[in-house]
Amino acid sequence: MTESRASSGEARLSPSKTAAVRAALRAAAFAATLSAASPALAQDAGTPNRIKINYVAPTNPAHQELYEKLKDHNALEILRDVFSPIRFPIDVTLTMRGCDGVSNAWYQRFTLTICYEYVDDIRKSLPKEPTPAGITSADAMLGQLLYVAAHEMGHATFDLLNVPIFGRTEDAADQFAAYIMLLFGKERARRLIGGAAYGYKNYVQNPTVTVPLSAFADEHSAPMQRFYNLLCIGYGADPDTFGDLISKGYLPERRAPRCKSEYGEVAFAFKQLIVPYVDETRAKEVMNREWLPEPSISSVSPATPGAAAPSAPTTSSSAR
Repeated sequence: MTESRASSGEARLSPSKTAAVRAALRAAAFAATLSAASPALAQDAGTPNRIKINYVAPTNPAHQELYEKLKDHNALEILRDVFSPIRFPIDVTLTMRGCDGVSNAWYQRFTLTICYEYVDDIRKSLPKEPTPAGITSADAMLGQLLYVAAHEMGHATFDLLNVPIFGRTEDAADQFAAYIMLLFGKERARRLIGGAAYGYKNYVQNPTVTVPLSAFADEHSAPMQRFYNLLCIGYGADPDTFGDLISKGYLPERRAPRCKSEYGEVAFAFKQLIVPYVDETRAKEVMNREWLPEPSISSVSPATPGAAAPSAPTTSSSAR
């Protein structure tokens, strides 16, 4: 005669209790999966000062002067220091090199590359004198260079710290770059964001644009959207410092009410997922350093929509 499990001392669960146990086990397994897949939520990353730099000698003689000027002005050394507080678990190399005529910048494990062609395009578009909007040549150069470097460093940060992203990775990298610039304080942030926005000047010079439908299939948002998103983050962070963006027509008035919450979402994500990996002592040293030249005029505004200007490159990033 076969014994039942109940008679042999093993309790038989009712169908409702069995379902509850299974649900609890599934929840525990899901929580364990999240814990294993999201080490960015744990505060046990590496050490600061993990950024290495590399100026690759150009093969194109046309880039030799630019190569020497970048080295003389310590371009990579400055960028290295800006990102040095991030405690990466492995070294990240920041490289400038020739790209066989291609104007581009990208991140590919574990290297961030900025082409001399890209920097040269920025240099060619710089205003020779402060623009009517108040942007100096230094602001435009530093703002655009920091913006592209921070965008690509955003990709590196998401990758190496396993930062989860809901939404488009390229938009998140733009937001990371904007937030980094805001960390430098009111006046410096205004100059950097104004200089970065200057890079989109050709795309916002006409109130109406015509583009092929396929342009909206790109992994990056359209340049006009990136321009307005950048200004919105600045205005949302500090309506006083960036207040004239509305009155002067740089940022559409209908967009402004949402900017505070847009900035708040970026700030919350940064504080929750990135700040635990930032060395506070090193970060204070970087933020207190004076590495921006003194502005020639006090007012710094982005490119005015409707004002003609020479073109500038846009960023293209490899997928993480």
